[in-house]
Amino acid sequence: MMIRICALVLLAAPIAASAHVVLEQQVATAGSYYKGVFRVGHGCEGSATVALTVTLPEPMASVKPMVKPGWTVSTRSEKLAQPLMNHGKPVTEAVVEVSWRGGPLADAHYDEFALMMKLPDAAGRRWFKVTQVCEQGVNDWSQIPAEGQTTRDLKMPAAVLDIQPAAGHAHH
Repeated sequence: MMIRICALVLLAAPIAASAHVVLEQQVATAGSYYKGVFRVGHGCEGSATVALTVTLPEPMASVKPMVKPGWTVSTRSEKLAQPLMNHGKPVTEAVVEVSWRGGPLADAHYDEFALMMKLPDAAGRRWFKVTQVCEQGVNDWSQIPAEGQTTRDLKMPAAVLDIQPAAGHAHH
């Protein structure tokens, strides 16, 4: 009986860990083009998801959201204090937020929302804050761990991307 209970607990662990809004691939190379796929594993306390907004951790030279049937996609851009370079040309305005509205995505189902991004040249962890709006309620996936904490210590962790140093010159 004890073995069955332990097995059930172990089987349930990945389900709980995947319940957050997370990036499918959590490691990428600095300066590369990266397809960020945000997985939404559930709604808000049983209520269906009707909107998802991803706030980028910093300006990126290029951000292109993937369209989804049944959802409208929009972006919000801001003028940059310092231009970024993209293909040898200065970029003076960048997307800082991407939103999808529509669905609804039932609580019993999961889905993925994707964007293509030109990652910064500097390595390090980047935190993507995600707001999930449901027919009833909101999940604010925006908590960033303090020193010594992990995302497991948080109730509503932001999605994290670990950008690794580039070995050479990035191409796409």
